[in-house]
Amino acid sequence: MKHKKFLFSLLTAAGLITGLNANAQFGSLLQKAKDKAAQKASDAFDKKTSSSSSSSSSSTSGAPKSNKIIINTGFDFVPGDTVLFAEDFSNVSVGSSAKTFKTNGSATIVSAGGESGKWLALADNATYKFTKQLFYPKHFTVEFDILAVADKISDIYPVTFGFVTDNSIRDYISSGGAYVQLKYYNNDDVSVDSEFLSKYLNSTFDLTTFTNRKMHVSLVVDGDRMVVYLDQTKLADTMAFMPTTAKNLYVSAPMQYKNGSKVLVSNFRIMGFKKV
Repeated sequence: MKHKKFLFSLLTAAGLITGLNANAQFGSLLQKAKDKAAQKASDAFDKKTSSSSSSSSSSTSGAPKSNKIIINTGFDFVPGDTVLFAEDFSNVSVGSSAKTFKTNGSATIVSAGGESGKWLALADNATYKFTKQLFYPKHFTVEFDILAVADKISDIYPVTFGFVTDNSIRDYISSGGAYVQLKYYNNDDVSVDSEFLSKYLNSTFDLTTFTNRKMHVSLVVDGDRMVVYLDQTKLADTMAFMPTTAKNLYVSAPMQYKNGSKVLVSNFRIMGFKKV
């Protein structure tokens, strides 16, 4: 009898141990499943967070975005509708002199590698005006191209163009009348002045970007006002003339060239307006 009770006790204990082990194993498996699910959820969250962070980082990488407002002045130049004078030197042989311009220097026509057409090479200390005097209406426009050929733009001292009262080329005009002066030697210095009105305006315009690249000049004269554009950038819109001021266009070459630099001009168009 005692043996039976002892055996029964052993069997009961074994059953309890087996049950406990089974429960322990099941609990361990359940815990592992929970841990695995939690790890997957954590990995998914980390991946989403990393992607979001990467996207945010890429959008903010590099230079910080500026909140500064960009001002666009537009290009409101409107050329005249009637041709008063036009010259691109297409009918002049390279090496010959321009007949439509007179000068106190030389007026040799050249070609320029990389640029189409023919060009008038400006000799140092020389002023250029039209051979035949042009009588301008009250309202007209002037356009032409300037090509500064140089290793450094600062090798050019400077280029001046504008209007004086006479059509003489006896003397070199370093500045005179109502004029624009491109001070290449300062890299980014342009002045728009009128000796008629004792008015002097300085502007900042990057001339270095036009080294070996043509720059288009546009002028509007309307009565006593002159508007100046350099390559579609408006630099001045100002009173420049007296009501009775006579006008003769001139272009003055640099006083000095350095290191083989040269300034060329071409594509002149003077336009009037049929409709006033």
